[in-house]
Amino acid sequence: MKKQWFTIISVTLLTAGTLLLTFGGLEARADTTQLTYSIFFPATHGQAKAGEAWAREIEKRTNDQVKINVLAGGALTPADQCFDGALKGISDIGMSCFAYTRGRFPLMEVLDLPMGYPNGRVATRVANEFFRKFMPKELAEVKLLYIHAHGPGLLHTKQPVTTLEQLKGMKIRSTGLSAKVTEALGAVPVAMPQGQTYESLQKGVVEGTFAPIETLKGWKQGEVIKSTTDCSDIGYTTAMFVVMNLKKWNSLPADVRKVMEEVSAQWIDVHGKAWDDLDEEGRKYTLSLGNKIVSLSTEENNRWKKAVRPIIDDYVKEVSAKGLPAQQAVTEVENLISQYGKTYK
Repeated sequence: MKKQWFTIISVTLLTAGTLLLTFGGLEARADTTQLTYSIFFPATHGQAKAGEAWAREIEKRTNDQVKINVLAGGALTPADQCFDGALKGISDIGMSCFAYTRGRFPLMEVLDLPMGYPNGRVATRVANEFFRKFMPKELAEVKLLYIHAHGPGLLHTKQPVTTLEQLKGMKIRSTGLSAKVTEALGAVPVAMPQGQTYESLQKGVVEGTFAPIETLKGWKQGEVIKSTTDCSDIGYTTAMFVVMNLKKWNSLPADVRKVMEEVSAQWIDVHGKAWDDLDEEGRKYTLSLGNKIVSLSTEENNRWKKAVRPIIDDYVKEVSAKGLPAQQAVTEVENLISQYGKTYK
């Protein structure tokens, strides 16, 4: 009798153990998926830290069935090769700027136009909502997880600039459509990634840079400039992607993909707030170094706005010629800036 009960209990325990292994969820899987994540920001930058936190949150919610190796500072792929790196599988995930491969993402370039973005939260919300509404084919070969975008790009120079006449002929570091802003204002655009800007300012290769004010601390550029011109009424942004190799994405279990999409949706506001916090830190940092922040007069502000308007008009003509809904895209972005600008002030 005792032997019979022992046999029944053993079978019951074995069956229960099998059920736990079968239906225990993510923690029951024997294999851990290893992913690499290439980020162009240096590891100390707030946006690299936000990307790192995203990776750790995914690991946590999948009970470590996904492990993400974050390689910041362009260690795996340089900023301008980050998209192709993810596309070709050099990295599994990549974060960089659409603007670093200008012309490749014609519809997404609308986000970088000088439309007067007030802050990073607005820019980031606008970018993601725009993508959801238009789903550009130019991103069909990767899995786009989310987009984030900095607050208004401002002018930072070695000498104060408050008029177009003072800016004329100056060599200004700028990329993507911000290079067109530079040109429209009468200066000379010089393209380069952020990682090269400090040395170029230091050595006089360029006399200024167009960038959000956070770069003055995040990239230490406040050490090599003297003045920031608040031209936020023509504030452009630089939209930044977080994309994943499509084959790798499709190979993941459905529940893991669900977790990654949920975390990505939550990290939109994490990045947007981080941009605004970083801008405030950059403002305080540059002032602590004795640098100045100068404003434009009302008359001069209107001159700058008028000077850059043809950039938007030219964008519509050029991109419409490719058969893309450029005017619709511009109108949508303007409306979204107005909409989210009321929420995130």
